Amino acid sequence: MTVTRHPARFLAFLIFLLLVAALTAAASLKPRPTARHIRQQLAKELQPVVLKNCTLERVGGVYDGGYLMCGNLLGDVESSYSYGIGPWDEWGCQISARLRVPVHQYDCFDPGRPVCWSGLAVFHDECIGDRRARIEGRAFDTLQNQILRNGDGGKTLVAKIDIEGAEETLLVAAPGRVLDRIDQLAMEIHGTNRDFLRMVLRLKRHFYLVHVHFNNQACDSKSRPLPAWAYQVLFVNKRIGVPDPAASPVVLPRSLDAPDWFMGRDCQGFGPIEP
Repeated sequence: MTVTRHPARFLAFLIFLLLVAALTAAASLKPRPTARHIRQQLAKELQPVVLKNCTLERVGGVYDGGYLMCGNLLGDVESSYSYGIGPWDEWGCQISARLRVPVHQYDCFDPGRPVCWSGLAVFHDECIGDRRARIEGRAFDTLQNQILRNGDGGKTLVAKIDIEGAEETLLVAAPGRVLDRIDQLAMEIHGTNRDFLRMVLRLKRHFYLVHVHFNNQACDSKSRPLPAWAYQVLFVNKRIGVPDPAASPVVLPRSLDAPDWFMGRDCQGFGPIEP
């Protein structure tokens, strides 16, 4: 194409290039959200949903290691998974004994082997990650691979995850079909930045966020409007949860909640969430 033979086409092409350049420049000038703006959005996403068909119960430890779960929605569970356990696993042992299903316990950092006097515990000296690997002598594998290796690929599951911040990468990498097998996911989240916001948004495609409890060992004014940078949450699969749009907003803490450190000051609720 030459300018002399097709001036109109050339002019239209030139205008198109100028528009592309202008849009690119505008995008590059758009201010990036600040850490506080990200925490504000995360606080909005962490507002609990009330379910019509959920009766909350405390499962696990009296203080640290205890999680609120919908006790009446555990009846279809066929296998359970507990990640990050150390030398004890009250949550996994209670779930296994109550539901009469195996609990697969995963921890490659703590050599302790929790004992379940009632229930069926299967310990794996392995950690969960976003890929299969061996790092500094420790074995890691994905949630999908571990479930399949245990013969649980087609089963209904319940899971607890407390792995000190590594939860973000593995849950973002987990296929949706794997998440859909999990009826309830109790976990502790260890962060408030963009990565953890992305993880919460991903999980909320498959689950309702039903409860949040902030760890009083992580209370920090720098996390505002969140009261702490670590917090336990309960996700209930959208397959089984029935939201109650007429319910009043949840007031935290709930009566079943307990501080993680029983001698410490608790910190619950949200600060002002600005637009």
